[in-house]
Amino acid sequence: MTQRAKIDTDSNGTAEGGPPVEHRPAGLTSAEVAERVARGEVNDVPVRSSRSAVDIVRANVFTRFNAIIGVLWVIMLFVAPIQDSLFGFVIVANTGIGIIQELRAKKTLDGLAVIGEAKPRVRRDGTAAELSTSEIVLGDLIELGPGDKVVVDGVVAEADSLEVDESLLTGEADPVVKKPGDTMMSGSFVVAGGGAFTATKVGREAYAAQLAEEASRFTLVHSELRSGISTILKYVTWMMVPTATGLIISQLIVKDTNLKDSIARTVGGIVPMIPEGLVLLTSVAFAIGVVRLGRKQCLVQELPAIEGLARVDVVCLDKTGTLTEGGMDVTELRPLGTGTDEAYVRKVLGALGASDPHPNASLRAIIEAYPDADGWRCAEALPFSSARKYSGATFEEGGGAESSWLLGAPDVLLEAGDPALAETDHLNEQGLRVLLLARTDRAPGAPGAAEAARPTALVVLEQRLRPDASDTLAYFADQDVATKVVSGDNAVSVGAVAGKLELPGAEHTVDARTLPEDREKMAEVLEENAVFGRVTPQQKRDMVAALQSKGHTVAMTGDGVNDVLALKDADIGVSMGSGSEATRAVAQIVLLNNSFATLPSVVAEGRRVIGNITRVATLFLTKTVYSVLLAVLVVCSQVEYPFLPRHLTLLSTLTIGVPAFFLALAPNKERAKPHFVRRVMRYAIPGGVVAAAATFTTYLLARHHYSGADALGAETSAATLTLFLVSLWVLAIIARPYTWWRLALVATMAGAFLLVLVVPWLQDFFALRLVGTTMPWAAVAIAATGATLLELAWRWVDRRFPA
Repeated sequence: MTQRAKIDTDSNGTAEGGPPVEHRPAGLTSAEVAERVARGEVNDVPVRSSRSAVDIVRANVFTRFNAIIGVLWVIMLFVAPIQDSLFGFVIVANTGIGIIQELRAKKTLDGLAVIGEAKPRVRRDGTAAELSTSEIVLGDLIELGPGDKVVVDGVVAEADSLEVDESLLTGEADPVVKKPGDTMMSGSFVVAGGGAFTATKVGREAYAAQLAEEASRFTLVHSELRSGISTILKYVTWMMVPTATGLIISQLIVKDTNLKDSIARTVGGIVPMIPEGLVLLTSVAFAIGVVRLGRKQCLVQELPAIEGLARVDVVCLDKTGTLTEGGMDVTELRPLGTGTDEAYVRKVLGALGASDPHPNASLRAIIEAYPDADGWRCAEALPFSSARKYSGATFEEGGGAESSWLLGAPDVLLEAGDPALAETDHLNEQGLRVLLLARTDRAPGAPGAAEAARPTALVVLEQRLRPDASDTLAYFADQDVATKVVSGDNAVSVGAVAGKLELPGAEHTVDARTLPEDREKMAEVLEENAVFGRVTPQQKRDMVAALQSKGHTVAMTGDGVNDVLALKDADIGVSMGSGSEATRAVAQIVLLNNSFATLPSVVAEGRRVIGNITRVATLFLTKTVYSVLLAVLVVCSQVEYPFLPRHLTLLSTLTIGVPAFFLALAPNKERAKPHFVRRVMRYAIPGGVVAAAATFTTYLLARHHYSGADALGAETSAATLTLFLVSLWVLAIIARPYTWWRLALVATMAGAFLLVLVVPWLQDFFALRLVGTTMPWAAVAIAATGATLLELAWRWVDRRFPA
């Protein structure tokens, strides 16, 4: 039996590591569990980390635009050569790619969700073991410790100074003390103490089931990117309906031409109005992002978190567990005052360690350093609380003596000006953590216990810095992301740790107890400083809100229960995989490998997705704008639509489809900016107007230049050349800044179009043949003029409508 198991640690007679004793409930028997399983009284709610395969297929196949294109495709299969139906095969292939990529993302997420799943300790047949939440049955006895999430509804059976935070349910931030017989609400979490409760509601009856299913659902909605694209598609639909109607009337009724050819050209005018690949490419980019992050053991619980972290400009870091590793070492014990017996102090510390069945990192270090507690019995224990900043216990020593002790922050337990504080400050300046052991005449939990405390000794602990923390902080600084270290530890100690990691501003540490309560004034202090100590859980929450009030997008990292409120309120919450169940439940991103160094990868992935989708969206919507304008010009001019579907399929593939795929997956470090719709449309509208004007000008000139039976084919070829060159220039602008592969991409697309123009069978297949030299060169000249106008227009837009 271990040393800790020898000590009576709670009112029920439990002893961590020891066998069940008389008053400790044994939980259900195996036979009782089997009966409940047979009756279906199991917590079998399916917690999904991703959409089902059926949902993925349905979402990719059954879209409004796929329905429109599908109808047009069927029509073209009957009235035109296969070349004019290529757009349908492209859509089928793209949709297939989208489904495959999302299924890959689903597989990755499902695998990571199993790794990161919370496993409560359930007592059965007198033995506690970790079980999956889906294995809990009605009547199970579930053990609780600090940071544990209450996964089903129940009634308290055992309580050892048990304090529960129900703020996620009620909004009330103050912890609630729970006693046997009290109700436990699923979705709440333990902040101090321990105990056990009996499950009274499982499955869909328990509120936690609804919370968990909602929190971990893979979703593509509720992000600025997705909502922006939806807004654009809504406007496109409004433009399409009247324009397509006018085009149909113009081509089928007004013009007395071949019916099948008129239908083909009508379809050719409608299909390019649809930015069908934009939604698909966005889904693919997000899905590939999930897979990439999954390989780095990063669980994205809510997909928009990838986008959200890309927009972050302030990261709030908790020191313990983020900048430092969880473990600590006791490096020194300094008795205070003359006549203090160090051997006795060691015994007190050993007893304090043994009195807490759920020790935090500091207390675990003390337990390892001072395991001796023979002969002492714990009469009353007060677990550590982040709000209190200390723990305590009352002991019955050998020989009938009784003593009460507190262990916690020196600057909380000592009065200002106490000589021990100067010694503490000196140690904190070296980056060491210091706890004060103090004797008190009152019970640890009694009012005024801290005020009556008499200092006995300082316990000096050394924290282990994460080897990757310095590089990660440097990355954020390089990416213009402000870093704020927000810790409950002593401010000087926190500043020393930040200084070792070369964090700018570490030399000016702020004690959070001096922060103004006014949100605006607090925000000013937060913007001017980078390191904060003695921050309470409620203050962390207030600090996040203050930063958000200044327009900042805030990410909060943490692993302890004191971080939960701030994680929940931050724009993006990031939890360590080894963190408490509560933090993992509310965080959007969980770093399963517990490596803070993974965070830059998440930021980079988000920036890649958002920045690149903004780029390629301009390509898709430029095509939509020029397609609508060309249709309007054709209707107003009462001429044949210049293109067959095959022409625009070729142009879309070379200037949008293939390049967009590569550009969407390219590295991109630019921080995501707001106003997605405005940023895209301010380029797409002038780009589409210039492309439509240049193309229609060439088409009208060609109509006057050519005559005869094959005139329409020559006119179409000249207009196609102009449209391709202008669209290629749009691509060339979007591809900036240039790298070798971007230049190669643009050059390859130009070479592919040139191949179509010079290879006879490709000329026939795509119905493209340039006739003579005058009109083709005129088409090139008009395209060059259009490219110049495009450069001037976009530069003017940059100045007139800055992003």
